[in-house]
Amino acid sequence: MADFDSVLEHARRLSPQDQAKLIDALWDAVSADTDIPLHPDWAPELERRIAELKDGAGATIAWNQIRAEALARVGHDSIH
Repeated sequence: MADFDSVLEHARRLSPQDQAKLIDALWDAVSADTDIPLHPDWAPELERRIAELKDGAGATIAWNQIRAEALARVGHDSIH
């Protein structure tokens, strides 16, 4: 079985498009109930955005739209 460092080394050799596909596949493989710690600098921004949403001042964008725009930026219409 490959270790993290060897997998990362191979992943860095992939094209940007294949790196994006790998990220998407790995993210999909993470269990929804996994507690993934966030970088401490993100907490204030997340709290601000949550407060905006609760106050009705925050705008939302559908995940499908965000994903499509991100994939378009790396030259893919879809990953799957």
